[in-house]
Amino acid sequence: MNRRGFLKATGCSAISLVAFSRPSSAANESKEQILERADDRIEKHRKANATLKIIGPDGKLFPTGLIVTIQQTRHQFLFGCNIFKLNRCRTPEDNAAYEKQFAALLNFATLPFYWWNYERRQGEPEDGRTEDILRWCLVRNITTKGHPLAWNYRDPQWLPNEPDLAMQLQLKRISRCARKFKGKIDMWDVVNEATHYDRESIKKQAPILTEAIRKMSVDAYIREAFRAARKANPNATLLINDYRTDAAYADKVISKLIDDNGWPLYDVIGIQSHMHGGYWSPQKTWQTCERFARFGKPLHFTETTVVSGEQGWELRQKRKEPDFRWVSTSEGEERQAKQVAEFYRILFSHPAVEAITWWDFTDQGAWQQAPAGLVRDDMTPKPVYHELKQLIKGRWWTTAGGTVDPLGNVRFRGFLGDYEVRVRLGDERFRGTFRLDKKASEPIEVRLNA
Repeated sequence: MNRRGFLKATGCSAISLVAFSRPSSAANESKEQILERADDRIEKHRKANATLKIIGPDGKLFPTGLIVTIQQTRHQFLFGCNIFKLNRCRTPEDNAAYEKQFAALLNFATLPFYWWNYERRQGEPEDGRTEDILRWCLVRNITTKGHPLAWNYRDPQWLPNEPDLAMQLQLKRISRCARKFKGKIDMWDVVNEATHYDRESIKKQAPILTEAIRKMSVDAYIREAFRAARKANPNATLLINDYRTDAAYADKVISKLIDDNGWPLYDVIGIQSHMHGGYWSPQKTWQTCERFARFGKPLHFTETTVVSGEQGWELRQKRKEPDFRWVSTSEGEERQAKQVAEFYRILFSHPAVEAITWWDFTDQGAWQQAPAGLVRDDMTPKPVYHELKQLIKGRWWTTAGGTVDPLGNVRFRGFLGDYEVRVRLGDERFRGTFRLDKKASEPIEVRLNA
């Protein structure tokens, strides 16, 4: 029986099956339980046992007793940041520091596709800048994502004041971007912040697109946007993204983002976690994960900030002081480092979470000019940078050794991701690579070459 037949026979809709496919077994855990059990969850969900079958260049097994070194080279989990300041910092020295520190820590980058900036003149999109960033990421094995394909935050200046035509151009723009960068960008934030598309500030800055969405209806708008992206790149990973983490997002957007058979049009649920105004508690973080994990789709924390100075929203505007500078402080930096390490540890321990993206790598030109970067305005790393590096490339990073058994096998346990195996046999040195994931049930063949 196919799935459509199953649904008809059981009287279920596809969305009901998806929504409750992941039971919420730990939604009401206390702060102490969440933190005490985090390491056990990480061990369970982020690591796997593996048997490696070590094969030489001639196709033969390596000698019994040979010692091998197993070194992780990349996480499967996506640790990222937006990459908006690449080669756009104040000085060449700042640019070099940005590149070095970004690549040393992260494996995931979000590229800007804000329509009003990306296509300032109709028909002249800023593809060159995008291609430069993509080349940089490719060399460093950094996964890329485009953000966003559709958002009515601001109208492009040239957009015609005709809602129906504006929507046609919006959908055409989605198709064009997804198709043009297919194979280079295969992950997209398709629709951004649809829960509150008509708030007053938006209506002032984007009256045409806002009216176009109202006229079409929000439900139809998000569905058509996802259909356009899927048609342009059928294999892309498509996200819905929002700053709301309450029922408005779950019930008014996600639950309705389904096809005619009730199956989700999205692949991943994007959750923003800007904490300018104060750090989320462990309970709020965990409960947010549980609220959206029930849909049975991976979760990406797409925009995360914790400030390293005075806490608040839009402090520069609220202070109305000409000489006010929102600065990073030593006390704020210590607080930021502690809170971010805790936040990442909780998210890394939740089985539904597959990515965390920091929002603005440096304080230089940061959103709201807030001190929320991982590095300071002068590009020196804050304590939070070192704390994350100790986790991502230290505590959560596998370096192991093993001995080849009589069957040519080496057994080990490690974090999910990419690995390199190295062997020394006499004066010769050999190396090979493999990928460790949860799907590996049979021995993984690793063919070594000199």
